[in-house]
Amino acid sequence: MLNKVKSYMMPIAMIIGGCFHQYVSPLNIFTPYLIATMLLITYCNISLKDIRFSRLHLWLILIQVIGSIGIYLALSPFNVTVAQAAMICVFAPTATSAPVITGMLGGNVESLTAYSLLSNMMVIIAAPILFSFTGEIDADSFTDSLWIVFQKVSVLLFLPFFGALLLQKFLPRVHFEIKKNKGLSFYLWSIALIIITGKTVQFIIDQENPNYIIELSIALIALIVCVSQFLIGRKLGKLCNNTIAGGQGLGQKNTILAIWMAQTYLNPISSLGPGAYVLWQNLVNSYQVWRNRKNL
Repeated sequence: MLNKVKSYMMPIAMIIGGCFHQYVSPLNIFTPYLIATMLLITYCNISLKDIRFSRLHLWLILIQVIGSIGIYLALSPFNVTVAQAAMICVFAPTATSAPVITGMLGGNVESLTAYSLLSNMMVIIAAPILFSFTGEIDADSFTDSLWIVFQKVSVLLFLPFFGALLLQKFLPRVHFEIKKNKGLSFYLWSIALIIITGKTVQFIIDQENPNYIIELSIALIALIVCVSQFLIGRKLGKLCNNTIAGGQGLGQKNTILAIWMAQTYLNPISSLGPGAYVLWQNLVNSYQVWRNRKNL
C-alpha cells in the first residue's frame, strides 16, 4: 500500500509545484537543507561494516564521471545547454531510494547501498572540477571557482555522512530514533520535489525569449540517457552477477540533487534535464516492478 502511495506522490508533488510555483519557488533556499537531511537519514541506516566495494562499483563510477564528461564534449558543439543537461543526468549520484527499488526487484541491496555511498562521495571530489570547466560560475579564477563549488557540495554531501558517524558514536539514542523513522525521508523528498518543480516552472515563465526546441531536446536527451544508463548498468551488472543492482545504481539518480546542482552551477534551463529524468526513471521503475510481479 505504501509503495502505491509513493508512486502516486511523485506526479502529485510535481503538479503542486507547477500550480503554485510563485509561492514555492522562493523556498528554494531550503533545498540544500532538505537534501542534507535526507542524506543524514539514509546514512544513519547504513552499517559501514556491511559495506563491500566491488569491481562493478568501479565500472559504474567510471561511467558516472568519464561518461558525463564524454557526453558533454559530444553535445557541446551543437548546444551547450543541452550538453549540460545530459551531463548532469549522467553525473548525478544514485538516488537514496534506489536500494528500496532494488529490494523490490530481488536485487542485491547491500551492493547498491555501497555504491550509493561511493557515488555520493565521488561527486564531492569531481563536482568542483567538472563545474569549474563546464558551469556558469561567477568567479575571478579557476581556483576561486573550484573553491565555490567545493564548499557547497562538500558540506551538502559529506557533512550528513560525518554527522551520522558522530551520532552513532556519541548519541546512539538519537541515531536509533533517526534510523527508526527512515520513512521521513520520503516526505522530505516530496517537499523538495514540490519546491524544485516550482523553481523550474518559475524560471521557464520568467524567460524573455524561450526556446522550446532546446527545451524539448533536453527532455528527449534525458529520456535517451535514462534508458541507456539502465540498460548499460544491467549489462555491466550481469557480467558481475549483479544485474539489478547494476541497473538501479547507474540508472536511478538523485534527481533532486541533480536539479539543484544544475540550477546552482549550470545554465538553469539545463535543470529541465534531471526534471524530465524524474518522470522517465519512475516510468522505467514502474515497468520493472510490474514485470517482476507478473513473473512471480
